[in-house]
Amino acid sequence: MHKLAPGMVLLTGFASLPSVKSPQLALRTPAPHIRQDPRIETLRRFFRQSDCPALEYAHVFLEAADDYDLDWRLLPSISYIESTGGKNVANNNLFGWAGGRAEFPTPIAGIHTVAYRLTQSERYREKSLDQKLAIYNPDAGYAGKVKSVMRRIAPAK
Repeated sequence: MHKLAPGMVLLTGFASLPSVKSPQLALRTPAPHIRQDPRIETLRRFFRQSDCPALEYAHVFLEAADDYDLDWRLLPSISYIESTGGKNVANNNLFGWAGGRAEFPTPIAGIHTVAYRLTQSERYREKSLDQKLAIYNPDAGYAGKVKSVMRRIAPAK
């Protein structure tokens, strides 16, 4: 039997992922650096304009992007394309992950799991944004849709 470090969970067939100890606490208390980050209001404004339930997870998207070194607009954009920012979601799967079959205990767990997989899994690791998106959804127009939403959220810097 393998021992895991505190705060880690082991999913069969997956690498260990950081666990979210208290989804309610994480939801109410953004990390201090996120509270002062101008990206938070930009992302909130985007979700608010579209009346998206994902608005309440804006800080979680930013924390996951920072934790896993992703463009901060990527996860919200995928969630917008796949579930209209949480309007059409099942099993806390904002991203349509695994063809929509993946189930997550909370939306927060889903956000962190997808961020982890997009950066750490063998399939996505060390790939460009376009390569990641082509793997995520091989439809020829998919990457363009996601990148269009990314630009709607904020221009690239």
